[in-house]
Amino acid sequence: MKITEHIEIVGVEAKLLAQAAEKGGLDVDIPTCPGWDMRELLRHLSMIHLWAAGHVAQLHGGSWGDDLAELAEYWPDLGVFWPDDDKLVDWYLKVNGNLVDTLKSAPLDVEFWTFLPAPSPLAMWARRQAHETAVHRFDAENGAGITSSFDPTFASDGVDELIAAFAPRASKLPRTTTQAMVVHAIDTDDRWHVTLSPEGISTIRGDGPADVALTGNASNLYLALWNRSGDANVTVTGDQQLLEFWHQNHRIRWS
Repeated sequence: MKITEHIEIVGVEAKLLAQAAEKGGLDVDIPTCPGWDMRELLRHLSMIHLWAAGHVAQLHGGSWGDDLAELAEYWPDLGVFWPDDDKLVDWYLKVNGNLVDTLKSAPLDVEFWTFLPAPSPLAMWARRQAHETAVHRFDAENGAGITSSFDPTFASDGVDELIAAFAPRASKLPRTTTQAMVVHAIDTDDRWHVTLSPEGISTIRGDGPADVALTGNASNLYLALWNRSGDANVTVTGDQQLLEFWHQNHRIRWS
């Protein structure tokens, strides 16, 4: 997908998330984010948006992003932790809009800190924020009782980010054997071969011998692999325990 497409999705998904928050209310539990309510979800994503915009705008170096005072220094109108409940949704949309504007205005060849492989730093941050917002849009809609869906091309892109960019960053796994998982998105015909070993995870595009195979629409695979739904909507063939190992042991980390 193009950088411009990812940037547009960041804003579109935010509006859908805000609608879900308005419908569900701030006190509704978010089952896919245990311990969070809608309020905490909005706060979390706002922090991530500010953190990302800070990197794209080159306001800091390294993996900075934990100091709330610094966020308030750069964006005093946005670095408010936290707005009153009646202002929270509108504040989130303003924070999201700031991120979209920052991504749009950044030069294509700008250099700054990244944590995932990508054609360019801007491509990484636009893609990451698109899927960060989309997955949490699902969380919000799920909490509010709204049925979610994703465009197949975008969902397949999200599967690729997760298993070909995030997953290989693991340097070790609590395993004693090496096994493989194949993922096939039938509506886009994208395929991935994922090897899980004590030394970590490696992923290549295409088929190969596998202990477990996941087949389904890209949107359902996206949610299943992000641990946002059970596996009932995908076809699982082979070693169910290996898939369960993925669910239990693969965690997203920034560093």
